[in-house]
Amino acid sequence: MDPHAPHTAPVPRVGVVVIGHDDAAHVTAAVRSALAQGSVVGEVVAVDDCSTDDSAELLTRLATSEPRVRVVRRRVDSGGCGSPRNTGLDRVTSPYVMFLDSGDLLPPGAVDALLRAATDAGADVAGGLCVRREVPDQRRAPGGHEGPEKGREVPWEAGLYAMRAVYESPAQRPRLVHDTLCVNKLYRTDFLRDRGIRFPEGRFRHGDLVFSARVLAAGPRIALVPNRVYVRHVRGRADRLPSSPDRAGIADWRARTEASRAAYEILLAAGRKELAREARAKFLDHELRMYACELESHDVHHRRAWWTLTRAYLAEYDATDWEHRPTAPGCLVGRVVLASPEPRDLPRIRALASRPARLLPPYAHTLDGTPAWSADLPGITLEPLLTRPVRFLPLTVDAELRPRARTALLRLRLHELYGRVAQAGPEALEVEWRCRETGRAVGPRTTVGLGAPACGGGSAGVFWSAEVTLRWAGFALGRMPAGGARAWDLRLRVRFRGGAYREVTAQSRAGAELPRRCAVVGARHAVVLMEPYSTHSGALALRVAPASRGVMSVVRDVLRRLLHCHSRPQAH
Repeated sequence: MDPHAPHTAPVPRVGVVVIGHDDAAHVTAAVRSALAQGSVVGEVVAVDDCSTDDSAELLTRLATSEPRVRVVRRRVDSGGCGSPRNTGLDRVTSPYVMFLDSGDLLPPGAVDALLRAATDAGADVAGGLCVRREVPDQRRAPGGHEGPEKGREVPWEAGLYAMRAVYESPAQRPRLVHDTLCVNKLYRTDFLRDRGIRFPEGRFRHGDLVFSARVLAAGPRIALVPNRVYVRHVRGRADRLPSSPDRAGIADWRARTEASRAAYEILLAAGRKELAREARAKFLDHELRMYACELESHDVHHRRAWWTLTRAYLAEYDATDWEHRPTAPGCLVGRVVLASPEPRDLPRIRALASRPARLLPPYAHTLDGTPAWSADLPGITLEPLLTRPVRFLPLTVDAELRPRARTALLRLRLHELYGRVAQAGPEALEVEWRCRETGRAVGPRTTVGLGAPACGGGSAGVFWSAEVTLRWAGFALGRMPAGGARAWDLRLRVRFRGGAYREVTAQSRAGAELPRRCAVVGARHAVVLMEPYSTHSGALALRVAPASRGVMSVVRDVLRRLLHCHSRPQAH
């Protein structure tokens, strides 16, 4: 069968390798999502990595009623994803192959979209959009089958998959290096086998980085589609940003740096210098920023170990690596780490590593007036910020929230950044609260004008102020997830003269304590508990939950007194 033959009708050309370990709750749903792709999927090779739960039995039972499913049981737990994927790849007989993890799903039409793209373009690899679905809790449907899981979806590398494209080689689109996932792609099976492309074996963490580098180093013809082809589930509480538990230890960061180093060396050895350079830029923009955001939450021993390990890795970068994107937030964070033997400026690093990036005051200058990270690190110049378009500037807005029974006063300050804000002419702030689980906003955006610039004491510098009233009735709770809380993120848009704008988040104002959890009156006069908090990146957010029955009577009495107090005429 010619894998490049025109794709005129769905024929069984694709094998899907599903891997799992101790994931009986989800593995059959993953397999069924592959089978639901239709006859284009000729086989599903389900590799159980020596599970101790009912995974293998459930898969075997499914295989008795579905001839396309073949179950492979590994006798030894590999401790990683690479070995079971290689096991599945060795058993695939179809001309094309995909990989699927047990906790995830293939959305309808995913395989057909990728196969059409590959065959129409004669491509060795076809890729599509992966979305990360944050599932706040696990819902089980009657009969033990997993029910539909809903949650906020975050696209991965959406810019790569904005439109259809075909590249003769990865060098035509170096950004491909940033998509290190293997699961949102379809591969020509013989392309992988003929070039000996496999996953790292055993307990090798982040093997996708190495596998993807091996694929790109081989110079495949690549087709991209804008279709949503993979749903990666991240399960956790809705009021917390999902995070890999592995990131809690320093071993995971060491594994990240080792995998990133291996990917760089693979690309460099293959003569793909531009891709190797992009791989180092990707480490700064993705891995470094992701872990730097969480560094402040760890103890001092972890911080020092992380800092030492990171400095050793970044010491391998040359001058061209740092000049590649000198104003990129990850590049600036990396330069601060490399220049400092001990951890420092962690709140500023966390804010700069967040998305969107925020550069917190104070804003230092060298003796000749050049913008710099700090007075004692004059070599880390911020001069490129003077010419960077305003829509890319790491602007800082801080916020102070003052809650009342039915409303809250939100005070916002937009800070000057080396004269760039005044130069752009700030006019207004657009304010929006958005539910992290559902994506629903609290009504339309509220636009508030910015006042005249003022000068604050200490490190505040020059800033523009605005105030907006927040009404708790807009926070409709609806059906609450397990745990009884929903998180709401504050989204801001700074509007400038001439139509320019910048999307930002708000930092809790320095020196101002966040209000404690308090009872307020929400939609339909329901009593809810509201708690402002800072996310892992330092942005202001709200956690809102219904009040329990046991405290309702007490809460109502307190609210009645508060409302009575606020309704009294004020003495003059």
